[in-house]
Amino acid sequence: MIAAPDAPLPTPDAAAVPAVELRGIVKRFPGVVANDGVDFDLRVGEIHALLGENGAGKSTLMNVLDGLYRPDAGEIRVLGRAVEFRSPRDAIAAGLGMVHQHFALVPTQTVTENVLLGLARPRLRLDLRHFDEEVADLARRHGLAVDPRARVWQLSVGEQQRVEILKMLYRGARILILDEPTAVLAPQEAADLFRTLRAMVAGGSSVVFISHKLGEVGQIADRVTVMRRGRVTAAGVATRTTTPAGLARLMVGREVVEAIERSPFAPGPVVLRLRDVAAESDRGLPALRGVSLEVRAGEILGVAGVAGNGQSELAQVMTGLRRCTAGSIVVDGGEVGNRAPREAIGRRVAHVPEDRTGVGTAPDLSVADNLIMKSYREPPVARRWSIDRGAVRRFANRLREAYAIAAPSVETEARLLSGGNLQRLILAREIASEPRLMVAVQPTRGLDVGAIATVHRLLLDQRAAGAATLLISEDLDEILALADRVAVIYEGRIVGLFDAAAADVATIGLLMTGGSATPAAAPGDAGRSVP
Repeated sequence: MIAAPDAPLPTPDAAAVPAVELRGIVKRFPGVVANDGVDFDLRVGEIHALLGENGAGKSTLMNVLDGLYRPDAGEIRVLGRAVEFRSPRDAIAAGLGMVHQHFALVPTQTVTENVLLGLARPRLRLDLRHFDEEVADLARRHGLAVDPRARVWQLSVGEQQRVEILKMLYRGARILILDEPTAVLAPQEAADLFRTLRAMVAGGSSVVFISHKLGEVGQIADRVTVMRRGRVTAAGVATRTTTPAGLARLMVGREVVEAIERSPFAPGPVVLRLRDVAAESDRGLPALRGVSLEVRAGEILGVAGVAGNGQSELAQVMTGLRRCTAGSIVVDGGEVGNRAPREAIGRRVAHVPEDRTGVGTAPDLSVADNLIMKSYREPPVARRWSIDRGAVRRFANRLREAYAIAAPSVETEARLLSGGNLQRLILAREIASEPRLMVAVQPTRGLDVGAIATVHRLLLDQRAAGAATLLISEDLDEILALADRVAVIYEGRIVGLFDAAAADVATIGLLMTGGSATPAAAPGDAGRSVP
């Protein structure tokens, strides 16, 4: 059993008993072997990164370790002792805790109340003041700055992540599994997280770090294990001995072009013009507050911001999925604000939504039916008042081959596709409409390095074809790699506009979290803040 939270663990030592050992783990699901004899070890006092493509088996492996799944074969050891976990509660009792990418917090409750949720104590009387002090002391000891009395809805995304980590630490976890922990963080918040993790492992804790960002893996991890198709292709490689390109090759089994080549930006006419656009969130609160932007033909404008600052609402008002309460949205000279989605489609607005299954596709329909969703009214798919199924199959097969959508046939249901292939399907459908404006929201979230490279290439191809692209992403590295200009959004307002080639990451990160650009870092004409 793992030591109590305040008891010292062994000093990190290469010869010490590993914090965790997985030996010969096998986990099968109908028709697939997700883990095929996997070995993995985590040392006391280290950060060990786990990498792999979508479907490589890394999430399954960590769900086995966290007690969500029971392995079909193999052994789990914690500090040298064989254990069997029937639930995450058993894993927590053994000192293991997993922080998932999507937080499980109650927004209306305080930090302390969220930390206490699910615990057996207190049973009868809740003395919040006493527990506030306990949580505050735990936060101070681990460098997790957060106010125990604050309500979760008042916290930034980075602070909410600290609450999730505090929940695990309060329960005695000394071994943490972090799933894509920087996916929704600004650069400064990611740096704060890294400092916290380093302080924790220095005190004897251990961390499994799951990420698709190869650069940050090299920055934070001591060792890396790579999985591909359910098996380990590289076990416990010291990060100082490898490169991001080498890790990418181990993940996908081939060379992956790391550098993104962009032709010089030759601005065309204005395609999209937003003027003083305002809109409300689903809760009836202000989500957009006087947003003004322009995007030109052949340009990618990246919108950078921490999750929940109006990005989703911005995409929805341009595509007819949300009403504006004020302002104007003009595409190619025609108003699309507060019009039906068909108006935006008629103006050749393509939409790659954040939610691939709920908005981007109809999961229970076939690949073919999903591919014709924007063209079923037009020839050759439409034939008078009916649909020509032969034309549908020919059209769908052409797109399936052109975009390398891995599906047994175009009659396969979309819900059976992997995340990467589902995104290829959406991009194929939207690009086939020959868009004048592409609105892409989190286009690579959750994708592996190979699929990300494909999506980036397709977006740049549209730029070269003269389309205007609004790229909304929480991945600042992605925005700086693809965009010609960068707009920063905070609490529904555009607080800065920059030329991407001259953009300062620290300044953008500061604006993303509500700070102000310093005079020394203030951009020139291309980066004047929009009132």
